[in-house]
Amino acid sequence: MIPLSEALQRTLDGVRPLASREVACGHAAGLVLARDVIASEHVPPFANTAVDGFAVHASDVQQVPADLRVIGTCAAGDARDWSVARGEALRIMTGAPMPAGADAVVMVEDCEQSGDTVRVRRSVAAGSAVRPIADDVRSGDVVFAAGTVLTAAGAGVLSSINAREVAVFPRARVALLSTGDELVTDGSPLRRGQIRESNLTMLEVLLAQNGCEVQNLGVVADDRTVIERALLAAARDNDAIVTSGGVSMGDFDVVKTVLSRIADMQWMQMAIKPAKPFAFGQVAVDGRRVPVFGLPGNPVSSLVSFELLARPALRKMMGHTTDLSRPLVRAVVDAALRRKPDGKTHYMRVFGEFAGDGRLHVRDTGPQGSHQLAATAAANGLAVVPDGAGIVAGGEVDVMLIG
Repeated sequence: MIPLSEALQRTLDGVRPLASREVACGHAAGLVLARDVIASEHVPPFANTAVDGFAVHASDVQQVPADLRVIGTCAAGDARDWSVARGEALRIMTGAPMPAGADAVVMVEDCEQSGDTVRVRRSVAAGSAVRPIADDVRSGDVVFAAGTVLTAAGAGVLSSINAREVAVFPRARVALLSTGDELVTDGSPLRRGQIRESNLTMLEVLLAQNGCEVQNLGVVADDRTVIERALLAAARDNDAIVTSGGVSMGDFDVVKTVLSRIADMQWMQMAIKPAKPFAFGQVAVDGRRVPVFGLPGNPVSSLVSFELLARPALRKMMGHTTDLSRPLVRAVVDAALRRKPDGKTHYMRVFGEFAGDGRLHVRDTGPQGSHQLAATAAANGLAVVPDGAGIVAGGEVDVMLIG
């Protein structure tokens, strides 16, 4: 057996970021920027008011109440060149450009207008309620550095500086498949020895949640020719392949036989539980080397190996350079996490919530078998329990947050 850290390093070393491409700013949220974004415009492009009110000379309203002559109304988008002289005021709406001469805005709540005269009941300082030009972004600024994961707000910033397209690392196109004549997908009654497919359903959601575009090929028949054809077609059309089942030592599953022939594979046994077996390699097709992630068939093992190994590698492919793995939080164990010594690190499924002491408190979600997905479905964390008898109530444990 090898440590998880070695298996992860082998996997990460075997993938590289996808080629960057230009996308419209509205489609860039959630993606990693491949180049710096430099502003070509000021935001805002002109000084404007932050409130509805009256644009004035601040010196005219130092003694209040003060009566000023109203020269008109300026709304957002008004392109006229307004100018406010001493003793005058301009009715102005939020976002409208500040008129020449005026250096402050008095909120409408502090004013009382009668005809073409306004009485100002509150004094303001110069600059009050005025947003200066370039108050948010200045032309020439590096607004976002390469490697930034663009958020929804970030996409809005791109629009505000007229960055119509940006260079990003694309979403990985991932083919997902499983083999096994015992798997039933059509809802028909089960015959002896058959089980209902669950891994592909779960993995498709996990891949999509992590930013991948998924081509779910379903369950492929246990036929070497059919499997080889499916895998090679998947490699031609996608950036990566995820398979479920057939990666254990001594396993006679057909997919393992086929992958051993058409791909450069590493069949690993890790000192962890669940998810001890894991396979990684590349299929050479059309001048490309397409990564293949072979996950175990037991559903909990499949989920855990995806989180620990496949997910970090896919994130690297999509341009992430930091936070490839889920964050670890030191948590308090509310009820003992029991296990037996076996030379492995156990990733126990737990449910955690923050308590009044400001710390994460966890408890196990029930049975910990690698086939017991129902108990795992309630988990929002994986407790990293070292080899030994477990952790007593009140003890501490590192928890990988997955929910």
